[in-house]
Amino acid sequence: MAMACAPSHLQYLRRLHRFGFLHLPNHPLSRRNFWHPPPHHPFTAPNHRTFQSAVPKGLRDKKCVPCNLKELRPMTEDAAHTLMPQVSEWNLVKEDGIFKLKRTWKVKTFTKGLEFLKIVGDLAESEGHHPDLHLGGWNNVTIEIWTHAVGGLTENDFILAAKIDKLNVNDLLRRKPSD
Repeated sequence: MAMACAPSHLQYLRRLHRFGFLHLPNHPLSRRNFWHPPPHHPFTAPNHRTFQSAVPKGLRDKKCVPCNLKELRPMTEDAAHTLMPQVSEWNLVKEDGIFKLKRTWKVKTFTKGLEFLKIVGDLAESEGHHPDLHLGGWNNVTIEIWTHAVGGLTENDFILAAKIDKLNVNDLLRRKPSD
């Protein structure tokens, strides 16, 4: 008597096969060695964030990983420059030997600035990754993002910057003369 697998088991087996961890002898895609993960798999990229899916996503679709992971390391300047196009409104700055992402906004009023910081703070708390927030003067909001635990930039910083860019805060910002 043949046993049927529950749909969840079939999906699991399909994923194992798709990512190269299950060898099916007569299947045309099963030419990989079982013990070596495919080149796109995160296990093959040391010193990069883990828990990412094998399908590339935009930064906005990713979730920050805990900053206390032992394998988390600050990225190089070249690696940071490759991610900068995805957060084009941000500036890559080096202060005291530490690379950071920095961006400034002008808000309409002081209270709008506080509201802006509250919205960003809620997002940061949900991601578990906390930027340096500044309200200078009465209407200048500056955000600096870097991973304090590693003393530099990680992919988490770019993820948070991309998610901050996605926030709907236009009603809090001053209009530019060209608008």
